[in-house]
Amino acid sequence: MPSTRRSRPALIAGVCVVAAGAALTAYAFADTGAEAGIRPAKASGAPHCHRITDAAPASLGGLPRRDSDLPGIAVWGNRDIVLRCGVTPPGPTGDPCFAVDGVDWVIDLAQSAGSRKVVVTYGRTPATQVVFDGAPKTDAALVNLSRLVVPIPPTSHCLAAE
Repeated sequence: MPSTRRSRPALIAGVCVVAAGAALTAYAFADTGAEAGIRPAKASGAPHCHRITDAAPASLGGLPRRDSDLPGIAVWGNRDIVLRCGVTPPGPTGDPCFAVDGVDWVIDLAQSAGSRKVVVTYGRTPATQVVFDGAPKTDAALVNLSRLVVPIPPTSHCLAAE
């Protein structure tokens, strides 16, 4: 017949292992929110960033906005569209540039791949980065986002003014 003295420490150790596993599982599932894996940009506390995220639409590209407590961050859908205000403005680049309603945007080819498209405002400080991860209707979304960014005065253009 087994001794209870030897079984009790083994039982306590087993309970601790199960409790630790449950805590790690809960932490992993808790990290699936709108902000999971997203870090605020260096200048995310800038007044323009507060204005941009406060005025960000409740729906973008047909996707609902999700709450975020991170400064300078707006998220739509299941992180299908992520806006990060306060990123370092890009310098002169060979990456493709295009204008949407008076705002120059650069496609960051180094971070874009497959269905993931990363664009950054050009010539505005703070700069705003938008990540489209398989999100539909990127053109319509950029029209709405350009309206948020246009109040930041441009200091340069990646496209010649017409």
